[in-house]
Formats: sequence, structure tokens, C-alpha cells
Amino acid sequence: MKHLAFILTLFLSNLIPNTVSAADLSRSEVIQLLKNASKAKPANLRRNDLKGVDLSKLDFRNADLWGADLRGADLSQSNLSDLVLDLTVMTGINLSGADLSRVSIFGVSMMRSNLSNVNFSDSRVIANLDNSNMSNANLANVRWGADMKNQPMGLMRVSLNKVNLTNANLQNADLGRATLRFANLTDANLSNAILISAELGAANFTDANVSHVDFTAAKLADSNFTNATLTGANFHKIQGLDSARGLKNNKTKSASMFD
Repeated sequence: MKHLAFILTLFLSNLIPNTVSAADLSRSEVIQLLKNASKAKPANLRRNDLKGVDLSKLDFRNADLWGADLRGADLSQSNLSDLVLDLTVMTGINLSGADLSRVSIFGVSMMRSNLSNVNFSDSRVIANLDNSNMSNANLANVRWGADMKNQPMGLMRVSLNKVNLTNANLQNADLGRATLRFANLTDANLSNAILISAELGAANFTDANVSHVDFTAAKLADSNFTNATLTGANFHKIQGLDSARGLKNNKTKSASMFD
């Protein structure tokens, strides 16, 4: 139970005000640790306080960042692919252009972060990314859907409320039961994505490609599908159809979509 409480505390860490304190390590000290690291002996950055540190353009593939405090840090264009970033604290982080392909991120706050042009492909994420900029991000083949067989503290799911996902690549993305209220998905490619039981109230899908997306039982009240490509999409049992814009008169829809 203590471990579960620790996870929940970090997941909600955005509610705790930041305190001003010196980071445990400087950029130069981190670079030296990374220089001497290997897969067999990774750089030990576990639970280190790295708030606000410039860590841009660094290769962290031989580092252990589990539980590190990265609030406000600059990791733009850095390589974090294949890392386990569970229980890190990343509110307000800059990861613009970074490689996070195949990462695991669980129980983390990444609210109000710069995640533009990030490569999240093939990753597994259960985190709070509300109010973040994810424009042009690559979320192809991500597994961000809630695992309904493993919910020890109640429903843990990815939160993408008010996130900017314009022109993002979400092909084959699993976002089952995710929350994307007021998310901006203009011009995004969601072909073959899974949005089963997702909360999509007031989400903007204008000019998006949602062909063959599974929206079964999703909540779509006040969402906008103007000029979206709906070919083969599944809107069975959805909620909020009457207030959703751009669905009923869309030229790419078929009657069977809403059975």
C-alpha cells in the first residue's frame, strides 16, 4: 500500500507548488556521468533533482532516470528512447524534438509541457499531459490505452485535455478510455486508431484523417469533425451525436457507421 500511495502522490504532483532549490547536478556533471556510462552500468540519475537544468541534445540511452525530478528542465532534441521513465516528475518540461520512442512512462505529470515534434512512437504512457503542446508529434503505434486488467488504484489512464495535437501522427494509436476534452486534433492523422470509450467532448477533428478509427462508446458532445475523413470509422454506441459538428453531413460517412 505504501508503494501505491507513492505512485499516486507523484501522479498528482502537479498539485504541489514548485519550491526554489538548487539542482543536484549541473549540465556538465550530467554529461560526465553519461560519458562514463554503459548499458551494463548506466548513469545513476535515479530520484535526482534536475529541475530547470539544460539537458538538451544529450543521449540518455545509458541512463537511469527513474523517479527523477525534471520539472522545467530542457531536454529538447535529446535521446531517451527505450528508457523506463516511470514515476519521474516532468511538469513544464521541454522535450521538443526529443526521441522517446518505445519509452515507458507511468504515474507521471507532464502537464503544460513542450512536446512538439516529439517521437513517441511505440511507447507505453499512462500520464497527465494536459495543456501541453504536442503539435507535429509522432504517436504512431503507441499503447496509451487504459489497462483494464491492472487498475489497483481505480482507473489510471492517459489525460490529454486541452492538448495541441495539430498535424500529429496517431496512426494505429491505442487511446482507449483516454480523455481528450477540448483537444485540438486539426489536420492530425488518426487512421486505424482506437478511441473506444474515450472522452472527446469539444475535441476538434477539423480536416483530420479518422478513417477506420474505432470510436465505440466514445463521448463526442460538442466535438467538431468538419471536413474530416471518416471512411470506415466506427461510431457505434457513441454519446453526444446530436451536438457533434460535421458528422451527419460529412461526404465520407456511411449510414452503417452509426448503427
